[in-house]
Amino acid sequence: MKKYIKALRAPFISGSVAPVIIGASLAFINIEGPYPWLYLIVAIIGVASLHTAANLINDYYDAKGSDRVNLRVTPFSGGSRAIQEEGLSLNAVEVMIVVFLSIALFTAVWMTRAGRPLVIPLGLLGLFIGWAYSTPPLQLMSKGWGEVLIFFAFGPLVSLGGYYAVAGHMTLASFVIGIPHAFLITNVLWINEFPDYEADKSVGKYNLVVRMGPEMARYLYCLMMAFSFMSVIFLIPIFHISFLIILAFISFPLAFKAMRITWKEYNSYEKLIPAQALTVATVMAQGLLISLGLIISRLIGGYIKI
Repeated sequence: MKKYIKALRAPFISGSVAPVIIGASLAFINIEGPYPWLYLIVAIIGVASLHTAANLINDYYDAKGSDRVNLRVTPFSGGSRAIQEEGLSLNAVEVMIVVFLSIALFTAVWMTRAGRPLVIPLGLLGLFIGWAYSTPPLQLMSKGWGEVLIFFAFGPLVSLGGYYAVAGHMTLASFVIGIPHAFLITNVLWINEFPDYEADKSVGKYNLVVRMGPEMARYLYCLMMAFSFMSVIFLIPIFHISFLIILAFISFPLAFKAMRITWKEYNSYEKLIPAQALTVATVMAQGLLISLGLIISRLIGGYIKI
């Protein structure tokens, strides 16, 4: 079972679950009556299944591209390595993709029957992005558009979907509340492209880090980390979201440490591993803190309805 579990890249699923919880926490403020926990659980299962399928699709195509020549593998980059190191066959990966897409389809049908029909187009949009990111002929990860897709798909789109799954309607606030997370999850992809630089470049996978080079790319890594926390500040007055989402700044020391390491060690993939870990930790911590701020604002009654 080890090779199948490894192929799932389970730790990275937190990147899609976090914005679902953020959106659902905002819904906690704006709905009346009992909280629909079952809707939240089904939404998490659906989004996690789509994310897992997208990871498997990425591994499937990278196995024929950069992963087979990548010698600078870390626990966070270079793919799951289940195909290269554990002998997982491409046919098995195809079956796993179908299984997780089927789970996502089941959750979408359940949501539709429960009065959430817009889950279908939201899910299809997410599926298209996952397909277009890795799959020829588009394969946008190789054309400098992959990072933009990740920003949208794992930030505002998922927070909007999480809110809609729980509340049954959409708001602009439920879309923009995903922006801080969007910067961070893009940075997870961004810093993971540093160790992959030589391998990606050799097979024509021209993502933005390859196009800019690691030395210049470190500037944008630090900027995106800073923008994530700055956007929290702007969300409060512009979109009238509870000031308690400022709790997100408790996670800033993790981000600052990651920036310091990346700035100094951008060209050493082994020394960059702690920064990769800190980036993932910042994603999880900030997402939980924003959600906590929203929940507390409802519990104490000190919130502004959107």
